[in-house]
Amino acid sequence: MPSALITGVTGQDGQHLSELLLSKGYEVWGLVRGHSADRIQAYRQEFPDVHLVEGDLTDLGSLIRAVEVAQPDEVYNLGSLSFVALSFRQPEATADVTGLGPLRLLEAIRLSEQPGVRFYQASSSEMFGKVRETPQSESTAFYPRSPYGTAKAFAHHSCVNYRESYDMWISCGILFNHEGPRRGSEFVTRKVSRGVARIALGLDTHLTLGSLEPRRDWGYAGDYVNAMWLMLQQEQPHDYVIATGEAHSVRDLVVTALQSAGLEPDVERYVRFDKSLLRPAEVDFLVGDASRARDELGWAPSVDFVGLVDMMVQHDLRLAASSRD
Repeated sequence: MPSALITGVTGQDGQHLSELLLSKGYEVWGLVRGHSADRIQAYRQEFPDVHLVEGDLTDLGSLIRAVEVAQPDEVYNLGSLSFVALSFRQPEATADVTGLGPLRLLEAIRLSEQPGVRFYQASSSEMFGKVRETPQSESTAFYPRSPYGTAKAFAHHSCVNYRESYDMWISCGILFNHEGPRRGSEFVTRKVSRGVARIALGLDTHLTLGSLEPRRDWGYAGDYVNAMWLMLQQEQPHDYVIATGEAHSVRDLVVTALQSAGLEPDVERYVRFDKSLLRPAEVDFLVGDASRARDELGWAPSVDFVGLVDMMVQHDLRLAASSRD
């Protein structure tokens, strides 16, 4: 039975990955911080077969102990402070967790002297930022536009350095935006799907957003964690862009969500603008070239943009209806 250790196990990607690995017969370990009690309890109820081990990406000692306890064949580092807007308000914490956290975890694995551990790093399209070329591929230069993107770029380069310096088995997945019903409510996709659901049920009259113009390459999180697993099954470690190759604006997202809920796609009627939600430096346009993943991993997305938005809206319609009852 292969063994895997997942950081960020209670988040969206961690839940999807837990589900996938358990279905493949893995012994799954999840790294959790002791003070996240409510979130941990909810995770335990959904995934009782996952072993939880306490640790923190800001504490090397705890990571060494976690690796010694789990004895993993594969390590998936999904843990980070992943909300881009928050990174502008907490840049130092973002650098410590999102940037230095992976470095500490790599050190924990290296010091454990466990042979053959395969490591996955959750890199991000936010590293591309003010893009140098379109679409973005594995060879596109980074130009991050947020503390989050900067921290992810540091972690990515650290992984490349450890791979080349210590011959460690490390693959980085440069994942573009991936969403689903498990996405946190602070992210714009879930904010839109929840807001539209509440409008459709008469619980609200509008939702409040920042700019509607940024364009993103949005895919389904369930598809993307499958790509993570595929990366660690290859003969040699490589870095891969994971994306759909299609870009849609936040305005497109709202229109599609309204249509999914059976409402008129009247953005001006249902959306209020709040300039406080604008970022100090915005990423205007991201779209990925996943040719390498398609050719080498045999990976392709199974859910398109309309299907993704409909999945999220229908989930939030059911959720809002049940809470109203």
